Formats: sequence, C-alpha cells, structure tokens
Amino acid sequence: MNYKLLLIFISVLAANFIYAQNPPRSYIAYKAIDEIQIDGKAEEASWKEAPKSEDFIDIEGEKTPKYQTNMKMLYDEEYLYFYAKMEEPHVWATLKQRDTVIFYNNDFEIFIDPDGDTHNYMEFEMNALNTVWDLFIVKPYREPAPVIDSWDIQGLKSAVHISGTLNDASDEDEFWSVEVAIPWDVLKEANSHNEIPEDEFWRINFSRVNWDFDLNEGTYSRKKTEEGEYLPEYNWVWSPQGVINMHEPEHWGYVYFSAENAGENDEFEIPEDEKIKWKLYEIYRKQKEYFSRKDEWASSLKEIQKGTIKLNGKILQPKLENHLTGWNISIESPFTGNHYIIKEDGKILTSKI
Repeated sequence: MNYKLLLIFISVLAANFIYAQNPPRSYIAYKAIDEIQIDGKAEEASWKEAPKSEDFIDIEGEKTPKYQTNMKMLYDEEYLYFYAKMEEPHVWATLKQRDTVIFYNNDFEIFIDPDGDTHNYMEFEMNALNTVWDLFIVKPYREPAPVIDSWDIQGLKSAVHISGTLNDASDEDEFWSVEVAIPWDVLKEANSHNEIPEDEFWRINFSRVNWDFDLNEGTYSRKKTEEGEYLPEYNWVWSPQGVINMHEPEHWGYVYFSAENAGENDEFEIPEDEKIKWKLYEIYRKQKEYFSRKDEWASSLKEIQKGTIKLNGKILQPKLENHLTGWNISIESPFTGNHYIIKEDGKILTSKI
C-alpha cells in the first residue's frame, strides 16, 4: 500500500470508529424564564438555571485542552441564545472587519444543522472584539458545493465580556465570555418546517480556536516557527469530531429543545434511528475509500461491507442502488420502520412511515 492510500485508510478507519470511541454529546436547551440582555455576562436567572455543558475537549477527542471552555443554551419565542465562557490568561484580538477569516484570531464558533441531513448548515464565528463572520454552507467541504460567504444573520445580537484587559500584555487575564442571540426567523430557513423546534433536537456543535502567540512591542500575533510558518492552532470543541475538521456534521452534538422552563428537569436520549444514520456514514466512507482505490463505485455492498451490521440486538440490512450519477444506500429501521437513505454526496434523506 503506498503512502497516499495508507493516509486514506487511516482517515477512514478513524472516522469509522469515532462513534464507538466518542459518541456525540447531547444537551438540553430550556426556555428562558426572564428577558435576556445580550451583554456577554449571562447574569439573568435563566442563565443561572441553564445547565452548563461538559468541558470542551480536543477536536480529535483525546487530548485535554490547557484552558477550560463551557457553553450554555436557552431559547424563547424570538431567539436561540448561546453563552460560552473561555478561560484565557491573554485575551487578544486584531480583526475588526465583518466576514473576514475570524479564526486567524482566537475565536468562538457555532455550527447549526437544523434538520440533521449534513447539508445546508450555518457557521458563526466571533473574536474578542465582537467581530463576527457568518456563512451558509450548502455541503460539507468534502463535497464540492458553494459556500455562501455573503449570507448574513439578520437581527443577530452578540456581545463580549472580558475579565481582564483586551490586548494588554502587561497583566494576566482570567477569561472572556460571549453571548449570542440568533432570531428563529433566520434559523428556521434551514429547517424542515417553520416552527420553533420544541420537543425536537438539532445537530449543533461549538469550536474554540486558540493560537500560541508572539508579542512585538506589546502587540499580539500568531506565533511562527523560525522558518516563518505559523504554528498550528488548537481546536477545542464541545462534541469531538475524531478528526481535525469541524465540517463533518454527522459528528456534531445533539441539542434537544425542551418544552420545560430553565430550572426544571427533562430527559433526552439519542434515538436508535440516529445510530442507524451513523452506520450509514460508516458505509458512505467505505464507498468513498473504495472509489479512491478503484476509480469506480462498488456495485455490491459485499465489496465494502464485511459481516453483519447489528444495533442493539437488531440486524440492519442495508441496500445499495447504483445509478448514472452515483448511488444510494438505504436502511429500513427495525425500531420505527422509517427508511433512511444516504446519497453519494453524503446527504441523508428520511422517508417516514
């Protein structure tokens, strides 16, 4: 096996085992019980009652970040709210123009896929200057498709609070926090219906990009090697991806929108049918890997899938259908009877009973 094929094999193997090693995290977002003031501080009763997420973890799901990060979520009839607190001894930012590449600074990022089909999702980034970058992504970067950089979140509210001093290397800071409100009128555009998703879940993830830095006459910048190359960034996320790539929405977390108010209790378990979709993505990657070796799609599942696929004692029976422009792989759920189809571009389709 040559070096290129070895890299492909390792990448596919790592992606195939991500769910077994690090299944997506889940979070319950409750209704706000008072009016939320977007100031970056999250001092309202609603925020105090909202559950705090697990500590963020390295994007690959193994290493522990050197600085702690946690997020919270809430919603009401008008907005979906986000809050994140990021431990940071040196809070700095330089980018001031909207829709520039914000992750060239330390930043906080939100990824939202309302219907969970991995296509037509939203990305939002902001730095400690409250400079934002919002974009709409038609397909994950692994599949050729437009990225709509000119798309803006109409009615967006965002704020930053800094416990310390921004861009001041003479002292040590404690943390910076962000608060974001996105109108439902914008979010519902990428959903399968035009209602607030009460008692439903969306696929959402969060990322924090953090850079080692240099100081030149008191000015912060990304650290470089002696050869002048930027050192790689740290990527700390809520729900681990298993690979250094946020644009694999099938690995994002599950956010369940409870009908209960903040401070009350609710429960959520990832449905078994979602785990069927995880299996479909495993086969999707095997089909892609097969094409990279053979320059053609497998015509039979036996060529890419060895052995029986089981889930909670049930046997899954995937079917492969090749056609002129690609292929479909489908599975009927033994739990609900729903049919799930993954296409050659990775989009998941659902046919409900």
